[in-house]
Amino acid sequence: MTRYKINIEYDGTDLIGWQENQHGPSVQSLLQDAIFKFCGEKVIVYGAGRTDAGVHAINMVAHFDLDKEQNSETVMRAMNFYLVNGPVAVLNCEKVSDDFHARFSCVQRHYKYVVLNRSAPVVLERNRVWWVPQKLDIEKMKVAAKKLIGKHDFTSFRSIQCQSKSPIKTLDFVNIIQDGDKVIFEFSARSFLHHQVRNMVGTLVEIGIGKDLDIDKIFEAKNRSAAGVNAPASGLFFVSADYATDAD
Repeated sequence: MTRYKINIEYDGTDLIGWQENQHGPSVQSLLQDAIFKFCGEKVIVYGAGRTDAGVHAINMVAHFDLDKEQNSETVMRAMNFYLVNGPVAVLNCEKVSDDFHARFSCVQRHYKYVVLNRSAPVVLERNRVWWVPQKLDIEKMKVAAKKLIGKHDFTSFRSIQCQSKSPIKTLDFVNIIQDGDKVIFEFSARSFLHHQVRNMVGTLVEIGIGKDLDIDKIFEAKNRSAAGVNAPASGLFFVSADYATDAD
């Protein structure tokens, strides 16, 4: 048995998310189908993050095992052959040790969220941004975002469907960048709760348009209804994943 680590990008617009189920095409199912068509092996592909329907990835990390050893370049080319013209592409493939796990070996996950902040509606980047026509107060959002950094009970920012055993998470990094009419939110942490990033962005945007929301009071409430809206999936991108061996 040989373990392979792959880096992939995908457009989540028409996908049901990462996880395979019976309701439509998923990132996981498309990758597993490509592997089966290539070598006839039925495998499970494990990802660093289990993104929701509509969420995209710039550099998602995943792994799987093959009984018959194959050349890494061959695996990548063969998978892309069967994925061609679809929403998923394999960027890189390499053999790794059996103790590597795309999800459990990950020490840091990075996400970004893109808001298009202009009065004109979105056309060219539809399904890639959240269109917010109201003028955003960037400095006000930055002040609020700083309060999210650190170890907190993020109950108010988690989905009611979240299956995590604990709402306690440590957010290591938050940044807000204005690039023309785009506002880009960056987040880094070892792990996130279900919908945590989208709920944080929704809250910060509401603060940016003038809504009276206080991050400290939201934390204290420990109630989802205390925070802002759940930002649409379309603007969210899984950027990358870090592993202990990536220290160089």
